[in-house]
Amino acid sequence: MANYFTDNTDLLFHFDRLHLEEVVDIAEHGYTEATRYNFAPTDYQDALDNYRKVLEIVGDITANNVAPQAAAVDEEGSHFADGKVTYAKGIQAALEDLTKAELMGFTLPRRYGGLNIPTTIYTMAIEMVARAEASLMNLFGLQDIAETINKYGDEAQRQEFLPQFASGAATGAMVLTEPDAGSDLQAVNMLAYQDEDGQWRLKGVKRFITNGNAQILLVLARSEPGTKDGRGLSLFACYGKDNVVVRRIENKLGIHGSPTCELQFNDTPAQLIGKRKFGLIKYVMDMMNGARLGVAAQGLGISQAAYEEALRYARAREQFGKSIYAIPVVANLLMEMRVTLESDRSLLYAACHWVDLRNKLEEKIDVLKAEGKDATVENAKLKEATRVAALLTPMAKYVLSENANKITYDALQIHGGTGYMKEFNVERLTRDARITNIYEGTSQLQIVAATGGVIGDILGEHFTTLEQKENSGNLARLADELKEMRVLFLDALKFVADKTDKQFQSIAAKELVEIYSYLYTGWLLMDEAAQDSRKVFIARRYIIGAAAKTRRNYEVIKKDLFADLLHADDILI
Repeated sequence: MANYFTDNTDLLFHFDRLHLEEVVDIAEHGYTEATRYNFAPTDYQDALDNYRKVLEIVGDITANNVAPQAAAVDEEGSHFADGKVTYAKGIQAALEDLTKAELMGFTLPRRYGGLNIPTTIYTMAIEMVARAEASLMNLFGLQDIAETINKYGDEAQRQEFLPQFASGAATGAMVLTEPDAGSDLQAVNMLAYQDEDGQWRLKGVKRFITNGNAQILLVLARSEPGTKDGRGLSLFACYGKDNVVVRRIENKLGIHGSPTCELQFNDTPAQLIGKRKFGLIKYVMDMMNGARLGVAAQGLGISQAAYEEALRYARAREQFGKSIYAIPVVANLLMEMRVTLESDRSLLYAACHWVDLRNKLEEKIDVLKAEGKDATVENAKLKEATRVAALLTPMAKYVLSENANKITYDALQIHGGTGYMKEFNVERLTRDARITNIYEGTSQLQIVAATGGVIGDILGEHFTTLEQKENSGNLARLADELKEMRVLFLDALKFVADKTDKQFQSIAAKELVEIYSYLYTGWLLMDEAAQDSRKVFIARRYIIGAAAKTRRNYEVIKKDLFADLLHADDILI
């Protein structure tokens, strides 16, 4: 039988190279969890064995139960009648399978019924779910909502909500967007007020809410009268059955199995999560960063599915007396897709590592503070992990979602005219991929989010260390390419910094962020190539291509090809 974990050699490669020792030790409280739960690991290797078993179960369910229903889910879509949303039959069956396998509380602590598994492993599961059926990921991947309550809610709220998520009795929704507040969440106007009994209530309309029919909703609302910015917003939890009306579901281009709802809140009773006024500036931003990793994994899963479809079709389709797989221009497309897939996976799981480290160090520091112990070492590590995670999260979301669109586009091209027909999976995958570089922050907003870390060159010391490493043969030549790219980046960065026009920095952001992502991913692949000879080909092909793109971006910046933007009104007529 097929298995999306054990059949994926590159995913296995990354799993086998995990370095989560510190993360798992903190998560397992020095492996004392094993004294309370007989299924908790007793050491790091035991934890990895457990994770492998869980991922094999996910790989089995996604390959054999979920993927065969994907086309039917796309055709059926979600149903809406009399204010009630019903999932497609395939989505219902998939959620039942995942619930029976106890996979709906991946990252939650065991005391609430969760699996206590790191984000990196959860992201691998998301990738497989998305490969099987992209819209299911939007339900499975919303476990970040439970994690937000776990992190910022009080113990009573954890006891109330988290077991519902972990058992599969409830799904969640991030209820943020409004008709006039999309990317700019500071413009949210939904009213949050306290009645005469001190009960918080919500009133207003939300739009484009993924899985808005969920049982538990996390809602961003304006709790401070008279405010107009993010400092007046707080985060609330409520139940979808309590005075919440689904007004409609959207008729979308893709991900048809995931209902996108418009919601009306009619004095809905709610609970404040955390502190007032921290809703956007802390809680939602943290939740969205988790969601961005999820969308990056979703894009990767869709890309993997599209590549497999294209490879299978190219080998089977004959033209001019031979398989089109033997035509060099087709083979070249397939190779580019494969290189992009593997480089994307390297970037994603590197980002996950830093996110896991940041999250667990925060937990450890809280414990140390509560015990009155010194946390100087942990604070230093946390500072670095926070900075790197803040850079790599938007960078991964930007790169992987853009590449998902490119890979599905090329996969459809390999299919030719047949790929344009609904009978072929690649048509659905191309539509599903399109949303990934839009929701949870558009690609343009990911560039904005990554720009500060790039301009601050926060990976500079890391690059310097890597450049001093000894390499031989092909790897030495590739290291030279990366060193040259670094020189070009620093020169371009100085050019931008020296400009008196401050607008130029934001204008040049896209090119700078892309060069930085090429550099970081290139060095990741170099490290992998030193351990696996097959990866040398991937590294060579990626780095040579990235070097060419770097030179182009460098020329765009140094020759000030943005100057026309200052005269946009004269051009865009």
